[in-house]
Amino acid sequence: MTAVAARARHRSARRPVTPLTELTGTLAGAGRRTAVVAASSGLMVSMIAVPATAAPSSNDTALGSVDTTNLTASARAVLDTAPQVTAPADAAWTFEAPAVTAVVPEPEPEPEPVVTSTSRSSVRTETATAETEVAAAAVPQSVAGNAVLEVAARYVGTPYVSGGTTPDGFDCSGFVSYVYAQLGISLPRTSSAIKAAGTVISAAEAQPGDLIWSPGHIAIYAGGNQQIDSPRPGKTVQFRAIWQSDPVFIRIG
Repeated sequence: MTAVAARARHRSARRPVTPLTELTGTLAGAGRRTAVVAASSGLMVSMIAVPATAAPSSNDTALGSVDTTNLTASARAVLDTAPQVTAPADAAWTFEAPAVTAVVPEPEPEPEPVVTSTSRSSVRTETATAETEVAAAAVPQSVAGNAVLEVAARYVGTPYVSGGTTPDGFDCSGFVSYVYAQLGISLPRTSSAIKAAGTVISAAEAQPGDLIWSPGHIAIYAGGNQQIDSPRPGKTVQFRAIWQSDPVFIRIG
């Protein structure tokens, strides 16, 4: 008979369990809890649950529970009581610009030009030259070489004066009589008397320097369809077109 030696099984060594050991394990399990997230208020609150029977240690501070519902309500209350600004959709913005008045100083007056004797003489010369140019422009070519028209052209621009017989002013017959007088020919004073003193000719026979008569008026023929005369009050001696509808041509001498 074979003898089998039975090996004895030994348990691993364990720490001795005492009532104090059990109490320590209980406290360790109850001292850690999961963090609570208060999503509604946006706050994260870590809470550590400690059994009511456990005495607080010197390193731990007990936190009271946080009611996130109350925090949210408080925030809503603040928003509800805050003033609200609203504007209609069709609101129009206006801006009144203040009136601005610009004061512009008046320009200083320009100094008056100093007129000397030389400048006055120069002005007179320029004026006379301008008048001569205007008169020359108004004088027809038939004047050149014609003694009567050359004398008559000197008085272009002389004003009409009723009864006038001098260069200070002429009426129609006074002008014709004065021009012929410069050539040594004496004529009567009125237009009708001048007609009677001359010879009536046809229009085809008329030459520059002859006369044109119509009832109440007399002029000097300037050739073509022109005449020179002293027309009426407000006008001056001038060359102009023959306006008479049926003129009578007169030759003197």
